[in-house]
Amino acid sequence: MKRPTQMDVARLSGVSRATVSYVLNGQANDRVPKETRQRVLDAIAELGYAPDARAQSLRSGDTHTIGLIVPDIRNPHFWEHAEGVEQEARAAGYRLLLSDTALNSEYAEDIFKDLSRRRIDGLILMGAFIAQSEEARNTLTMLLKRRLPIVELIDHNVDYEVDFVVSDYRAATEEVMSYLLSLQHRRIGMIYGVATPALAIDRLQPYQEGLRAAGVPVDQELIATCGPTIEEGYQAALQLLSLPARPTALIAINDLLAVGVLRAARDLGLDVPTDLSLVGYDDIQIAQYLIPRLTTVSKDSIRVGREAVKQLLARIAEPDLPYQKLSIPPRLIIRESTGPAPV
Repeated sequence: MKRPTQMDVARLSGVSRATVSYVLNGQANDRVPKETRQRVLDAIAELGYAPDARAQSLRSGDTHTIGLIVPDIRNPHFWEHAEGVEQEARAAGYRLLLSDTALNSEYAEDIFKDLSRRRIDGLILMGAFIAQSEEARNTLTMLLKRRLPIVELIDHNVDYEVDFVVSDYRAATEEVMSYLLSLQHRRIGMIYGVATPALAIDRLQPYQEGLRAAGVPVDQELIATCGPTIEEGYQAALQLLSLPARPTALIAINDLLAVGVLRAARDLGLDVPTDLSLVGYDDIQIAQYLIPRLTTVSKDSIRVGREAVKQLLARIAEPDLPYQKLSIPPRLIIRESTGPAPV
């Protein structure tokens, strides 16, 4: 069936196309009599007419669409970022175009280039891949020349004029280390499960520094580098917990990996927290429903997403604003998965 047009509405209501346009654009009050306006509205309803969003965007230059690139849609932590972005965007009358890089740098480059060709009003990205990809940096440079508003959610120490909303885990990890050391843990291991090592440096470095400050040597055998999935976290935990002198506490660099650690501990007959204390990061929703409830570090991902949209909309409204960097400090949430070191 042919899509109804403004001309169809004009014919049915017996008015000019210009009159239909006035009614649709909210300009009818001063130009169109009330009875005529009602005839146009009745014709719109009878025909099921809806304005063509593509044509409107071409005329106005605005699409009311925001692009969002996340690293891994399988991780609930990134769902929560997306949820915050969607909430704030919807409230402002914007639609969300979501892309997932699936932790693949080549795919991330393709997605980034594809979005650069689309008509969007702004872009929010967790772009750790930009620091490792010359092609991605070239794409970013091109977007900045076009003055596309961009907000970054990962501070990858690349000097570009974009707005940032960041939550650095460094200070919170220092607090995690102080907490575990106060519980007399000295063999503290780390499940370092990332697709890109730079993504968790804000946890690895303060972990190492915290040990040294307490006079505890950094034992590389207690740092298990693996991928970012639950299964990889599970296998890394089995490796560490099977050592002759196993760790009494483990830090998983995200809650998804911590789920794998809990399963590994149970399969080895270890009790959490009696035999093993466990700390995660991100405070995904399931963390407080696990057995035991997970001690973790929260950055309030939904708020991060909402603040990113606020920054983006401010940049859209005033392109010459000074560039902003909003820091949202994470906080340690102590639950049931941590306790004193076993004697």
